[in-house]
Amino acid sequence: MYRPKMLLIAASLAVAGVVHAAPAAPALAASNPFAKASTLPLQYPPFDKIHDEDYGPAFDAGIAQQTAEVEAIANNKAAPTFENTIVAMERSGATLTRVSNVFFNLSGANTNENMQKLDRVLAPKLAAHSDAIRLNGKLYARVKALYDKRDSLKLDPESKYLLERYHTDFVRAGAKLSDADKQKLKAYNAELAGLSTAFAQNVLKETNASALVVDTREELAGMTDKAIEAAAANAKARGLEGKFAIPLVNTTGQASLEVLTDRTTRQRLLEASMARGSRGGEFDNRELVLKLAKLRAERAALLGYPNHAAYTLEDQTARTTGAVNQLLSEFARPAVANARREGADIQKVIDAEKGGFQLQASDWAFYTEKVRKERYAFDANEIKPYFELNRVLVDGVFFAANKVYGLTFKERKDLPVYNPDVRVFDVFDADGKQLAIFLADMYARSNKRGGAWMNAYVSQSGLTGAKPVVANHLNIPKPADGEPTLLTYDEVRTAFHEFGHALHGMFSNVKYPRFSGTRVPRDYVEFPSQVNEMWAVWPEVLNNYAKHYQTGAPMPKELLDKVLASGKFNEGHRTTEYLAASIIDQRWHQLAPDQIPADVVAFEAAALKDAGVDYAAVPPRYRSTYFSHVFAGGYSAGYYGYLWAEKLDADAVEWFKENGGMSRKNGDHFRKMLLSRGGTVDAMQMYRDFRGRDAVIQPLLERRGLTGQ
Repeated sequence: MYRPKMLLIAASLAVAGVVHAAPAAPALAASNPFAKASTLPLQYPPFDKIHDEDYGPAFDAGIAQQTAEVEAIANNKAAPTFENTIVAMERSGATLTRVSNVFFNLSGANTNENMQKLDRVLAPKLAAHSDAIRLNGKLYARVKALYDKRDSLKLDPESKYLLERYHTDFVRAGAKLSDADKQKLKAYNAELAGLSTAFAQNVLKETNASALVVDTREELAGMTDKAIEAAAANAKARGLEGKFAIPLVNTTGQASLEVLTDRTTRQRLLEASMARGSRGGEFDNRELVLKLAKLRAERAALLGYPNHAAYTLEDQTARTTGAVNQLLSEFARPAVANARREGADIQKVIDAEKGGFQLQASDWAFYTEKVRKERYAFDANEIKPYFELNRVLVDGVFFAANKVYGLTFKERKDLPVYNPDVRVFDVFDADGKQLAIFLADMYARSNKRGGAWMNAYVSQSGLTGAKPVVANHLNIPKPADGEPTLLTYDEVRTAFHEFGHALHGMFSNVKYPRFSGTRVPRDYVEFPSQVNEMWAVWPEVLNNYAKHYQTGAPMPKELLDKVLASGKFNEGHRTTEYLAASIIDQRWHQLAPDQIPADVVAFEAAALKDAGVDYAAVPPRYRSTYFSHVFAGGYSAGYYGYLWAEKLDADAVEWFKENGGMSRKNGDHFRKMLLSRGGTVDAMQMYRDFRGRDAVIQPLLERRGLTGQ
């Protein structure tokens, strides 16, 4: 789940009362859709009434309103109490919350030039808001006074933990700095916010601009007629009628590499992908990478940390750079060894076909499918007819949620959406009461960033009485009109994964917004969603949705068996490309201010070589210049978190299997001990409460085919 940085900032503003002492703004017009809570069910956003020109005034008014609220808290002459300080901050900023949730969610899912311009203006402004609160001496004094006597306040466990988290948030934000250093910190934060926004917008524009354009159909041999027609339509939309354009996705690897038979076309496609942000021109991100790395390092030093990673990891479950480095190094050697064996198998196929060339990264996906077909007697395209999108969602994802948690879903057409492809569902709990509203935004668009993610338009809170409105976003290529949407196995797994995040948001049962849903450490948040992936291939679930889109016939058992048997296939490649990206992230963010290099590409290459993951046939999943997770999102020094969380995931899956697998009893336990608790408890303690012990790593090693190496 990758969420843009500004969305995270907005969430922080909304839950922590983070504002900037901005000049007073005029009252928000009653006609503005953000002026009051939506009257639609569960405060669902009135998308049909929201226009670009509504955002700016709503932000101004929201900031002014929250400024007044927070100033009243800071200047309250009454002695600080939990209610008049902490709870009051949790209640503040309703207007800012509404506009932030919609704007930053849509700036990722349905952006335009107006929103991008406003985003650039808001980035430093919102960073300043955050500083104005967390660097407010009077406010921190009230928080600290409560924190110092927290054991005598007779608070319930969630309230006490909230107080402790507020104190930590303020200290980590620089509340103890001198006035002069606070001014430096504010400058750093404002500049970093602007640079991160610029990086994100460059990635989107560069990805659109880097589509591979070819002149003839022959160059696209291997693609289906429908896919070639889509490429022709894409080129025409770019003013290149008569040519063909393959748009890029955000990862280094591109789906078309699996089928393109023309080796030159494959090479050109991968080269276009890997050159993004480092080929010159107005969207080049190399200078931004260097500036972001340096400013983050300088900010960390100002706050008393050796580097940005040390600062970030202190507040994660990993805690230290040493723990992360050990995890990555432990996996690097066996993963690369596994990838090299896979590469050797591919080379045998190339040689048997008298290809006359050595395996390159652009060949991997194409030839690995041949190896898969030879080894397991099927190729990936054989299973796609059994993975039709609606069946996967309704008869797979929703069916599993019903069996494990008792949820039911009812699609509704009466609520407005921001794009016609978005679907909306009421979600009902096992007792028949409405639990949430769920939005499914599944198709790729040119104004939608790449990847897959979940976000919340409304977060659950017992304090405010709010119930969740959550959304999943995928980037599945939309077929031509009248054609079915057939998914790859990876897309099926992604659908289950993102719905795991949605469940985390929908099952939230906390009092305070600060702890709602997925507001947990970054290296923990992927764990519950990864667990949900297990149901994608659970026999009862798979048999319910894996049916041929034309005949309705179930996937043949022999094909299903082959799919399951191939579960560890290509794990060396998958693990190595992920580790390479994680190592790049750590190397950038473990630099001191005086260690920032001058050459992004050279630094990246040296980092991979030093870590032993410089296997040219398997490039990093992301290169620095289009690594939005860490240079524009909330994963800086945190991309390792997927692997860290997968250790918990693999161990939790073993728990389900040990206790009978798919059952309401198991689901209810997982929900009660983990999914419903949000961030109200230390994450690792929460896991121990669920499992009865700490996680062990053996299930993860077995899953990734790395045992005995």
